[in-house]
Amino acid sequence: MSASIQEVKKQHETRFLDLPGVVSVGIGLDPNSNQAIIVGLDAPNPEIEEKIPKVIAGFPVIVQIIGSLKAQ
Repeated sequence: MSASIQEVKKQHETRFLDLPGVVSVGIGLDPNSNQAIIVGLDAPNPEIEEKIPKVIAGFPVIVQIIGSLKAQ
């Protein structure tokens, strides 16, 4: 039985958030409307982007530059 995208995100979230510049990990849709894990960076960083896999457990991983987040 395959893991759900929520389970896969939970398994990898801490590892991604430990990378410098990663400010968020969420679930969204890829350009083909398939579920994807979305990793948000505060600024472009090719070195960090290379450390983030393109696919995990069959789910696409998309890196987006979203800027820094501030709690409200």
